[in-house]
Amino acid sequence: MVSEKLLMFFLLTLIVIVFLMLYRVIKGPTVFDRLNGLGVMSTNTIVIIILIGFLQKRVDLFIDIAISYGLLGFITLVVIAKYFKVKKKEEEKGEVS
Repeated sequence: MVSEKLLMFFLLTLIVIVFLMLYRVIKGPTVFDRLNGLGVMSTNTIVIIILIGFLQKRVDLFIDIAISYGLLGFITLVVIAKYFKVKKKEEEKGEVS
């Protein structure tokens, strides 16, 4: 009983942190702040998925979902970082010419 309440407390705390990071993603002063916010949101969402699995006593089901989400989040961050790197190079070429 106490462990379920503790897990629920951690779950709600992580949900609040995800929303705080959403603010950082939207209002971040730089692209790197936004990418960092996305990374933290992805990691916290994975932990939230696993905590939900513990609360429902179906960790075996939710661990697969969490691994898939983690892989998808990592690939998304790499693609976005690559996009901004290419965009920055194009801007530098435009300024030199």
